[in-house]
Amino acid sequence: MTLNKTIDLAGQTLGLETGRLAKQADGAVVVRYGDTVVLATVVGSQTPKENAGFFPLSVEYREKAFAVGKIPGGFFKREGRPTEKETLSSRLVDRPIRPLFPKFFPYEVQVFVSVLSSDREHDPDVLGIIGASAAVSISDIPFDGPIGAVRVGRVSGEFVINPTFAQLAESDMNVVVAASEDAIAMVEGEASEISEDAMVAALEFAHEACRKIVRLQKELVAEAGKSKRPVPERAVPEGLVEAVRRTAMEKLPAALMTVSKMDRRRSVHAILDEIRTATAEAFPESDAIAGEIFGECEREIIRQKILSEKKRIDGRGVDDIRPIACEVAVLPRTHGSALFTRGETQSMTVATLGTKTDEQRIEGLEGESWKTYMLHYNFPPFSVGEVKPFRGPSRREIGHGNLAERALKAVIPTESAFPYTLRIVSDILESNGSSSMATVCAGSLALMDAGVPVKSSVAGIAMGLVKEGDRVAVLTDILGDEDHVGDMDFKVTGTRKGVTAFQMDIKIKGISSALMREALEKAKAGRIHILDIMDKTIAAPKPELSPYAPRIIWIKIDVDQIGAVIGPGGKMIREICERSGAEINIEDDGTIQIASADDAACRMAREIIEGLTKKPEPGKIYKGRVTKTTNFGAFVEILPGKEGLLHISEIAHHRVARVEEYMKVGDEVEVKLLSVSPEGKYELSRKVLIEKPAGEPPREGGNDRTPRDGGNDRPPRRR
Repeated sequence: MTLNKTIDLAGQTLGLETGRLAKQADGAVVVRYGDTVVLATVVGSQTPKENAGFFPLSVEYREKAFAVGKIPGGFFKREGRPTEKETLSSRLVDRPIRPLFPKFFPYEVQVFVSVLSSDREHDPDVLGIIGASAAVSISDIPFDGPIGAVRVGRVSGEFVINPTFAQLAESDMNVVVAASEDAIAMVEGEASEISEDAMVAALEFAHEACRKIVRLQKELVAEAGKSKRPVPERAVPEGLVEAVRRTAMEKLPAALMTVSKMDRRRSVHAILDEIRTATAEAFPESDAIAGEIFGECEREIIRQKILSEKKRIDGRGVDDIRPIACEVAVLPRTHGSALFTRGETQSMTVATLGTKTDEQRIEGLEGESWKTYMLHYNFPPFSVGEVKPFRGPSRREIGHGNLAERALKAVIPTESAFPYTLRIVSDILESNGSSSMATVCAGSLALMDAGVPVKSSVAGIAMGLVKEGDRVAVLTDILGDEDHVGDMDFKVTGTRKGVTAFQMDIKIKGISSALMREALEKAKAGRIHILDIMDKTIAAPKPELSPYAPRIIWIKIDVDQIGAVIGPGGKMIREICERSGAEINIEDDGTIQIASADDAACRMAREIIEGLTKKPEPGKIYKGRVTKTTNFGAFVEILPGKEGLLHISEIAHHRVARVEEYMKVGDEVEVKLLSVSPEGKYELSRKVLIEKPAGEPPREGGNDRTPRDGGNDRPPRRR
């Protein structure tokens, strides 16, 4: 039986349908908003995954080319590996739903979201969150949902729910919010230096819309929901918990207070190994369970230390920021480089300036676009003292890079003001939490070192939360271990003026607006502290670009002259590039970009192009080169690509029998442009530049066309 539920949301109908498609999945829901349609399905395995050590959830999001009436490119003509947009959307769907599953649910669960239709006005990623929540909610898989999700923009000071792509282009914020009826669960977005108050207002505005979506899902569940599977209890051998806790609670507190991450890890692992050895004989094949119990002890000790004593494992108070060191120009031949170290987290970031040919082409459901600014984040295994294979960028690397890219986007100059393609690369050299925020800080420093005219410095900080009942502690600049055992990871970036990007993940059911406001205010104080340190290293962009960066100049030509610069089959433009050594790009409107690391190469290319496109002026004298001779005259190139006819009668004042008696191919000759015909032909004269011999009579029957009466009128030439 097909079941449909709809509500009005921001002037569009949001619809949920189940019972018609994908009926063999444990849960399947079609979400429609306008003409954008997604199908979300969920399947849970029937046999448990033993000793997984984690909840085995996988979330996939895919966009189909047929959704916008397109056939995929490439040889195979089918969708290939996930695009960066699909990977980011997969993470966006995953993050708010993952905490709502039982912690020790041992069955593999797969959520799959397919975009089936797109109106090219609304991004379907938000519908993917709604669909995933609804599909799991009606399935037999235990789930503490549902949740709603919306995108929020602000156009002309007014908040907009699920803005179109056109509205987002005018908006000063782009925020995705997922929430239950009671609390916000996930936030992801960017902004143009908005205030903390504006951000909280946007989240509260979004939460109201999320509540409507949650109620709609509950109506669907009431009529189509299945009975939930029981969550199997962990089979813990009697006495194992007491045996593990006895040693762990005695020895872990001292080990966890070790300041150095690697020393702390070794001390903690030594205690775990001791416990496993001691319990191996009495509790065989219980290593995994013993490790889980040990982890719970570690979590309990760290959290209680924070809540009871306001002390953290590295000795800091809840508001303290780790020591920070900043360096710029650390690499000799790069365009801009920086090293940012915060505690035991370090980012080496490099800014590279490119030309128009370095732009990235993006193909998405909304159409083709080009990126002139990109940021890539790398997290090699040595940064955390591990050995792992290199298999391309992970979802985490793509997600962290996107967050840092958004953070800096607000201060990047426009293409018209700074006509370069920018690539920033962050290599994390060591990590103990907040490596994406270190990337933001290092990226800001590297841009200034490269001489990019950014508006201001940008810094980022990661906030944490420990909450048990009424006892709450908001942590500034969290460590990796604090992220692991805490209840929130809230990353905030911005300038002194305001917030530029944010990402919040909640491991508990949600947090209130008051707690969100407290976290934002503390994040602002931490951000200003970091900006003060950064500005002591470099407070403004360097006045000059690196000598190794390309120089770019622009010239504008008439559209009808583009062909002359390109030449037949691109012959002319290739010749200009080879002669000058510069890189040349021509836009359809006649704008030409000339780029080279050598100023002289740019100037040479510009001179050649200006010569090709310069329009000859009647009455002006040119020194030209003879390109061809005929029995009726010579063709002379007066400007690059511009040839005119020097008629035999215009070579000298007397009769000329043969052109070759006066000039040959390759000779330079000074001529005057007499006129330009309507067809664009140039008529040249040499004799008007030569003084006529005194007393020389006109020649009868000659080719001297000077009127016999001494007048100035010239008879028309017959050809």
